[in-house]
This record gives sequence, structure tokens and C-alpha cells, in this order.
Amino acid sequence: MTAAPTEISAYGDHVLAVEPTGAEPVPDDARHGRPLSLLWTWTSPNMEFATVFIGVLAVGIFGLGFWQAVLAIVLGTGLGAVAHAFLGLSGPRFGVPQMVAGRSAFGYWGNALPAGLNALTAGIGWFAVNSVSAAYALNTLLGWPVLLCLFIVVILQVAIAFYGHNFIHSAEKYTFPVLTVVFLVAAAVILSKSHIGTATGSKAFPGAFLLTAGAAFGYAAGWTPYGSDYTRYLPRTAPKWAVALWPGLGVLVSCVFLEIVGAASATVLIPAKVAANLSLTAAFTYSLPGWLANLTLLAIAVGGIAANALNIYSGSLSFIAMGIKLPAAVRRATVSLVFGVAGTLVAWGGLSDSATKYTDFLLVITYWIGPWLAVVFTDRYLRRNESDAQLAALLSDPSHRNWAAPIAMAAGTGLGVWLFSNQTEYVGLIAKHVPGIGDIAFAAGFVIAGLLYLALRLVPGLGPVGAGAVPSAEPEPEPAGA
Repeated sequence: MTAAPTEISAYGDHVLAVEPTGAEPVPDDARHGRPLSLLWTWTSPNMEFATVFIGVLAVGIFGLGFWQAVLAIVLGTGLGAVAHAFLGLSGPRFGVPQMVAGRSAFGYWGNALPAGLNALTAGIGWFAVNSVSAAYALNTLLGWPVLLCLFIVVILQVAIAFYGHNFIHSAEKYTFPVLTVVFLVAAAVILSKSHIGTATGSKAFPGAFLLTAGAAFGYAAGWTPYGSDYTRYLPRTAPKWAVALWPGLGVLVSCVFLEIVGAASATVLIPAKVAANLSLTAAFTYSLPGWLANLTLLAIAVGGIAANALNIYSGSLSFIAMGIKLPAAVRRATVSLVFGVAGTLVAWGGLSDSATKYTDFLLVITYWIGPWLAVVFTDRYLRRNESDAQLAALLSDPSHRNWAAPIAMAAGTGLGVWLFSNQTEYVGLIAKHVPGIGDIAFAAGFVIAGLLYLALRLVPGLGPVGAGAVPSAEPEPEPAGA
């Protein structure tokens, strides 16, 4: 299902054309765009209720004080945004999606582990979460059946993802100013009617701070496996600082802003009898005047669609990056449609008890992304002396193997969950006896996976072999007279 170079070149910067590119490198003559466009590409998808709800969770459910919640949100989001900024640099260098760039660390076939997990997380998990929040927003706004609203949302977001890269960038560009203005006005009203002084944190349960930081990190870091998916069409000459700055800033500012607004909204006084009959989105807009509440509900729906366009697109790319051979007639756009159908079925089943399911989902994401990031960052450091040409050769070489990476990632994930998970359905061994640590499975998994990778890559048969061998930390001296 690889597109011919001429086909990709002809695609160029056309917006109303279905992207022919799969997971293969984008040739230089098809490169276009500028890094600044990444600001709205990574701001618009976060201007939605799934972002707001992290702040609601922190104060309304975890019981944190407002300022405690703000600190946890900034900490978790900041870590995720920095990781996201760094990973996008692979795009202009190699012209491939993020999960293909990961083959340099995981090997050609070992990379199927993170690529497969991201395909499920993005194309089905996040798809379901955002579809549910957008559907409820439309339901509250229009009064139509929730299921009908869900189908409307799904059709729009799958259509955007079907067209691909250029159409997605354009869609995010034009939704950016609308969503920003609406949420800024709504935020001003909500903050003016909130009672942030009443949220003191005295009712917070042990570990609430770290749970909030973990959830905020999970949301921001959930974008990291998509990093270079939206930078790979940029010219190789694009300034590195700009390629890193704009997506990192887009994620950081949008997430912190709306999560803080969500925390403030949890302190707005709503009569108990009224609150019992309100959906989550209706409760968020309760304090707004009618016209602004309607605009905000519409913005929540549009923001959910903007987010899911990225989720479906990147999920399909991750599936292709697993290396599975598909018929030539099956293109990236077709895979997007399949993920759309699967995600719709999951969303349909998640229309009830969405709050608990969302909390658990955010934490589950961190369980594998933390160890994955540890392996990727460690391998990037070890390969810092390799040229772009050497690294690019690994990405399409089926003989490149490095089993130390998937083993370290799997062990980091498993041990992190077993010891430190604090889920609704499962509490880890250490978290059970020391509940004050909250859920730090992602942090523990990051450390465990990084250290294991450093050790396992030295084991014969597990470390990099052949073309994928990791060079020594320092370049070898050249022979005399060379």
C-alpha cells in the first residue's frame, strides 16, 4: 500500500485531495508548509471538553483545592508538552510518521508493540472519548437523541481524517480562532462566577495531587506518539527551534488554560436537584448566559471533531507502521474508515458512566507511553552521533532488530502497573499500602524501562544487531593518516 513518489509529489499542498501517502517517507519535492502552522494544529484539538474535564476531575472528584489543582495541571501538562515538542523533530529529518521513526529504537518488527498500542489508543480509545463528549454537547444544544448526535460527529471527523494531512491542517487552522474566542469569553464568565476559595483541598483523598498530575500528563503525552505525523511534510531546512516550539506551545497553553477553567467550573454553585439532571457538558455551561452557553456547546462539539480528526489519522498511520502487508488497494484513507467504524462502536458503549471510564483511560495511556518515551529518548541519546542518512536507512530495513527495546518497554509497563497502579479496578502492590503516592505507574515505568534498556541492549541477541547496532557513546577516533 505504498504510494509512488510521483503520486506523493503530485499531492503537494492540495487541500481538497485525498492524501496518497502511507508510512513511506515524504520526498523533498513534496515538502511544504511552515512550522508556525503547528501552533493551531496543536491548539484546536485541545479546545474541547475532554481537556476541560481534567480540571473538573481534579477539584470536583479528586477533591483538590483550586491552586493545588493548578500546580498539578501545570506540572503534568508541562512534562507532556516538552516530550511532544522534542519528538516532532523527526518529521522534517526523515519525512515519516512518528511510529515509523520509532523503528530506529525498537527495530523493524519490535516496533509493532508501540505502533499497535497507539493504533488502539488513538484510532479507537481517544476516538470514543472525544466522540462521546462532542455528542453530549450537541445533544444538550439541539435536544436531539444522543445516538443521532454521535453519528453526526463521527461522520464529520472521519471525513476530515479520510482526506488526510493537508485537509486536517486547514481544518485546524480555521477552527482555531473560533474556538479560541468562544472559550476565552466563556472562561471569563465562569471564572467570575466561580468560588475558587471554597476549594481548599481539605476533602482531597491521599494521592489526589499525583493522580491529577498523572491525568494531565496522560492527556498531553497522549499526543506524543503523533508528533512527526504532522511535521513530516515540512522542508528539511525548517528551523528546529520552530518545529519544536510551536507544537509544544500549542499543547501547553491550550491544555493548561482549559483544564484550569474546568477546575474553576467545579466550584460554581449548582442546586443539587438541578445538578442531578445535568450532563457533564450541561453542568460546565450552567453558569453561562443562554447565547454563550449555546456557542460553548457548539465549540465543544467542534473541538471534539478537531481532536478526533487527528486521532483517526494518526491511528491509521500507526497501524500501517506495524509493518503488516496489506493489499495494494487498501490505502491509509481506507484504514481511517475502518478505525472510524470501530471507534463508533466503542463510543456507543461508552455513553454511560463516562466520567469513571475517562479517568481510567487517561491513566492507562500513561502506563505504556511513559516506558515508550524512556526507550525512545535513551536510544536517541545513544545514536546522537549517527547521521540522518544512517538513521533513515534503519527505518525501512526489515533486518534491523533491537529486542531490548520492546522487552524493556513491556517490563516497564508491567512492573509499573503491578506496583504503582491506582485504578478503579486494580490497585498496585505499593499503591495499596501507601495510597498517598496516588498513581505514579507512568513515572516508575519510565525509570524502569530506561534502565532496563541500557542493560538489555548489552546482552547478546537482545541488543541492536546488524545495521541497527547502537554506536558507542563517543565517536571512535579515526585511524592515523585517515
